Amino acid sequence: MSPSLLRQPSAVWAVAFSCVIAFMGLGLVDPILPAIGEKLHATRPEVELLFTSYILVTGVAMLVTGWVSSRLGPKRTLLFGLLLIVLSSAAAGASSTVGQIVGFRAGWGLGNALFIATALAVIVGAASGGTAGAIMLYEAALGLGISTGPLLGGVLGGISWRGPFFGVAALMAIGFLAILALLPPVEASRRPVSVLDPIRALESRGLLVMGVTALLYNYGFFTLLAFTPFVLGMDAHGLGLVFFGWGVMVAVTAVFLAPALQSRFGTVRTLVGVLILFALDLLFVAFSVGSPARVVVAVVAAGALLGVNNTLVTEGVMRVSTAPRAVASAGYSFVRFVGGGIAPWLAGKLADAAGDAAPYFLGAGALLLATAVLVLGRRSLAHIEEDRGPGE
Repeated sequence: MSPSLLRQPSAVWAVAFSCVIAFMGLGLVDPILPAIGEKLHATRPEVELLFTSYILVTGVAMLVTGWVSSRLGPKRTLLFGLLLIVLSSAAAGASSTVGQIVGFRAGWGLGNALFIATALAVIVGAASGGTAGAIMLYEAALGLGISTGPLLGGVLGGISWRGPFFGVAALMAIGFLAILALLPPVEASRRPVSVLDPIRALESRGLLVMGVTALLYNYGFFTLLAFTPFVLGMDAHGLGLVFFGWGVMVAVTAVFLAPALQSRFGTVRTLVGVLILFALDLLFVAFSVGSPARVVVAVVAAGALLGVNNTLVTEGVMRVSTAPRAVASAGYSFVRFVGGGIAPWLAGKLADAAGDAAPYFLGAGALLLATAVLVLGRRSLAHIEEDRGPGE
C-alpha cells in the first residue's frame, strides 16, 4: 500500500481493525471442523451447516442492513452488529451440540451482515485516497483477517475446539470498544432505506451480472474453504497453517497483484481469466483428493486467484450501479451469499454419496458457468473499464 493510503483517520483504522476480526470468523472454524464432528459425534453434512447457517443468514440479512443503518445510523449499526457477534460466538463456544452451534452461527451471521455492509460504506466515505484506495484498504483488512483466522483457529483449536469461538468473542469486544471510542457519530441517510431497495438495485443489469457471477464463484470458493479440511485429514495445527498460507496469498494479491492486472488487462478480462484458472484449480483438487500434499499446493495457489477476484469484484460493484454504495453492496451480497451458503452442506452430501472428488467437480462447473455469465453480460459492465481518474 502507498504511504498516502496508510495515512488514515483513526476512525478508519478502528473500523478496519474490526473488519480484520470479522473476516477472521470466516476461516477461524476451518481447522476445527473435523474436531467438532469427532467430539460432538456429527456427520460431515451436519458440521458443514456451521458454514451454511452463517453464510445464508448473512446473505438474507443484507436486505435489512440499509434499513437498519438508515434509522440507527452507521455507528450504532456497526456496534449492534459487533455486539451480536460477541454474544453469538461466545454462546457457540459454550454449546454442547452441533445444532446449538449452528443456531448461534446464524446469530453470528446476522451480526456479520450488519457490520460488514456498513463498514465498507463507512471506510469508503471516510478514508483518504478515493474509492479505489478505500476498497484496497478494505480488501487488505479482509485478506489479513482471512489469513490470520485459520492460524489463530489452529492454535486455539489445538487446545480445544471451543477456543476459536471464545477467541473471536474477545477480539470482537476489543473492536467494539475501538469503534465506540474512535468513530465519531456518522450521519444517517436522509432518506430512510426500504428493505426492498437492495432488490430494486438488482434491476441494474450490470449489478445483476456481477451478483450472479459472484453467486456461482462463491459456490466454488466455499466448496474449497469449507470441505477441504475433511479431505486433508490433518489436525487443527496443520489445517491452520495450510489455510494461513492460503489467506496470505489472498491478502498479497488483493493489494498488489489485482491493481496491476486490472491496469494491464481490464477488469472483465482479468476476472474471466481468474475464474477459468480457479475452475482448473478445483479440477486439480478433484483428481488429487488422495494426495494431501497436492491438495495443499492447490489450496494455497487458489488464494492468489481469490485475492484478485475479491478486489476487482468489490470495486466493480461500487461502480456498476447508480444506487447508493451501501444499497448496491447489500443487493449484490444477498445474491452472492446464496451460492456460498449452499456449497458447504451440499459438498458434504455429495461426498457421502459420490466420493470426495464430486464436490470439486461441481464447484469447477459452477465457475465455468460464472465465466459464461460474465462474458455474456460484459456489455453491461463496459463503463467500469473507463479511466477511473485521480483519486478513484
